[in-house]
Amino acid sequence: MSRNYLKKADLTAASGADDVRDTVQSILNDIEARGDAGALEYAAKFDRYEGNIKLTPAEIEAAAALVPEKLKQDIQFAHDNVRRFAEAQMATMKDIEVEVVPGLIAGQKSIPVRTAGCYIPGGRYSHIASAIMTVTTASVAGCENIIACSPPRPDVGIAPAIIYAAHICGANSILALGGVQGVAAMAFGLFDLPKADILVGPGNQFVAEAKRILFGRVGIDMFAGPTDSLILADKTADAAIVAADLVGQAEHGYNSPVWLVTDDQALAERVLELVPGLIADLPELNAKNAEAAWRDYAEVIVCDTREEMAATSDDYAPEHLTVQAEDLDWWLGRLKCYGSLFLGEETTVAFGDKASGTNHVLPTSGAAKYTGGLSVHKYMKIVTWQRATREGAKPVAEATARISRLEGMEGHARTADIRLAKYFPDEDFDLTAAM
Repeated sequence: MSRNYLKKADLTAASGADDVRDTVQSILNDIEARGDAGALEYAAKFDRYEGNIKLTPAEIEAAAALVPEKLKQDIQFAHDNVRRFAEAQMATMKDIEVEVVPGLIAGQKSIPVRTAGCYIPGGRYSHIASAIMTVTTASVAGCENIIACSPPRPDVGIAPAIIYAAHICGANSILALGGVQGVAAMAFGLFDLPKADILVGPGNQFVAEAKRILFGRVGIDMFAGPTDSLILADKTADAAIVAADLVGQAEHGYNSPVWLVTDDQALAERVLELVPGLIADLPELNAKNAEAAWRDYAEVIVCDTREEMAATSDDYAPEHLTVQAEDLDWWLGRLKCYGSLFLGEETTVAFGDKASGTNHVLPTSGAAKYTGGLSVHKYMKIVTWQRATREGAKPVAEATARISRLEGMEGHARTADIRLAKYFPDEDFDLTAAM
């Protein structure tokens, strides 16, 4: 496969990552041992916040009053889109039953987890959309308890728009806590709340590590690293739009990889010319993030054919994948590894990030090779059941007894024997293990 790197990354998303595990484990242990008091202490230390943690209805109402009406309408628009898409996903989940053999019926049933803990970032940026993405899907899935948790601003509290979004999307409780202490509060059931059965939502490396450590005791949506995006573009793509989309995703953070894969070298060279100016034109903090991400993590790759482009994309398995090329149906059918796909220049990752309806909590760092993003399905337990008539149980019991004895599991075999002896006392069965 021919891949010509016009720009090669010096670093990867894993490069230079701080070893935060010991720190996070220590905080989790301390909070679990000391409960609410421990969480409050870390809130004062890290969030520099000593206000009310569990928001009251009056505080939620007061926050909503601070949100401009136009922004409320935008939040409602995005919520409606995410809800409609989630409802359509739910419609694909059907309880089933099938008669496996005559008299033996097996079934599948979908049951939502009882309590979802939704982490909503609120540090460098106020992630209103994360409240919409996580809380709405939990609500549509049918979770009984939905806890939203977001970092408070020092001496101020959670951004009013985040509070408003979490509330209208269905959060039963809202906690003004950030970082590890916020994750711990949801996982351990602090502040008189039920323990979360699943933790979802993006966050910084400390939040991600807390979820990783707690996985097993609770479910999580996925192991998350820095956000990443890849664009597939051919000669028909608009270089200005491609460059703007790359920069738009690079502003997430200093270690957020963005990649361009194309079969048109002239397009690649033009994008390389445009990106620095677009970064320089951003607000200072955004520009700082995008500049570092572009300098250290971005790549521009030229391939010979569109098949090589698709294969390259599948190897990278990006969180966000954009196609700005001819024959979009071919790409839709060919591409296999991505978190969310954006076909044509008429859509962009930012649409999915904020308001189009698909979820923006997606697999990063190549995890799209084996998993998809957050959806109603993440909150559902797919369980099975069975029942049988005595005649239906007969052949199953015979096979079970013989297989169990072959495995050396005599106790298992005897649970089949006793049923055959009770139901069919006049029959003689060969239940020995044949080698």
